[in-house]
Amino acid sequence: MAAVVVILGVAMMIIVHEGSHFVAAKAFNMKATEAFFGFGPTLVSTTKGETEYGVKAIPLGGYVRIIGMNPFEEIDADDEERTYRAAPFWKKSIVVLAGIMSHLVVAFALFAVVAMIWGAPKTVIGDDGKPTAVASTTVGSVAPTVDGRPTPAAASGIEVGDEIVSFNGDPIAEWSDFGDHASAHGDEEVVVGVIRDGQYVELTTTLTTVSRPVVVDGEPVEDAAGNQVMEERGFFGISPALEMEPVGPIQAIGRGVGDLGQSIVQSVQGLWLMIINFPKVVAATFGAGDGEILDTARPISPIGLVQISDTMRDALVLLALVNVFVAVLNVVPLYPLDGGHFAVALYEKVRGRTPDVRKLMPVAVAVFAFVVALGLIGIYLDIFNPIEL
Repeated sequence: MAAVVVILGVAMMIIVHEGSHFVAAKAFNMKATEAFFGFGPTLVSTTKGETEYGVKAIPLGGYVRIIGMNPFEEIDADDEERTYRAAPFWKKSIVVLAGIMSHLVVAFALFAVVAMIWGAPKTVIGDDGKPTAVASTTVGSVAPTVDGRPTPAAASGIEVGDEIVSFNGDPIAEWSDFGDHASAHGDEEVVVGVIRDGQYVELTTTLTTVSRPVVVDGEPVEDAAGNQVMEERGFFGISPALEMEPVGPIQAIGRGVGDLGQSIVQSVQGLWLMIINFPKVVAATFGAGDGEILDTARPISPIGLVQISDTMRDALVLLALVNVFVAVLNVVPLYPLDGGHFAVALYEKVRGRTPDVRKLMPVAVAVFAFVVALGLIGIYLDIFNPIEL
């Protein structure tokens, strides 16, 4: 069900984005002649009034054709007053920024709804004075593989939602208890006791070992030569769900605003990493570079979103994050993004003249190629190198 929600959510995100442009344009009596989901050959369409609506063959976006947005378009003299280019700056701004705002509104709503339904992560103040989320003993995700082999967790049959209560017969009261036990039993057969659907179940598996940095008081330890000190630790292959606390409607609004602000910052950072590391990402994708770059600057497609959406909550949070990322991407003031159209409108307002948009075409082609390349790389990685949770 979560996978279906992700797929429908991505499609609705595109429809809402383009619909926002369309509604804003209609509100200002601009003439919109086409409103399509997808690109390429038309699969189905119908015309109502002055607008043709339809679906095209390549479902990688959509568009609304508002006359006068293309500076090279020839417009009938009778329609000139209804063109985008004839509108005042404030109307142009609302039309081109409506799509971006739609993403932020949807993301806020999703964050708030998630908080009301599932609650918010419980936090405690750490030694550094910053709030830290509290991990529960419930399994939040199960990594399928490690170093190309099934993880001990996957081999054991443990499932998301299982509550861990024992390790080799020792009781587990906190997530840190389980982590300490697993770290100390590398390459050993262990028995993990869980509560599943109200029943006690014992799962037997053999742990593997992985090399991890030695960390003391939150800081990595280095040797005399300045190299990071590593140690072998037992590895099981699960991550915990966070402890949640109930959130009321008023609190949910605050959570929605807070989560939206935090995700905007993260999206800006993520986009910047993708841009400056793009050559490395391409090289790593095809095995010609350091694959670790994909841990911090990896694009993800709807295929990957489906793969990592274990629960309905995961699906809704991911959709919120995708909406924020798309909004941040579109803010970039380069053609053909919404931010590029706004930048041109602002230039016209400030300078009092229309720029030669033909000079921006090479930039537009480069931006379009970059966005398409990110999408294709995301699809390729999600098929041939799926994310390991």
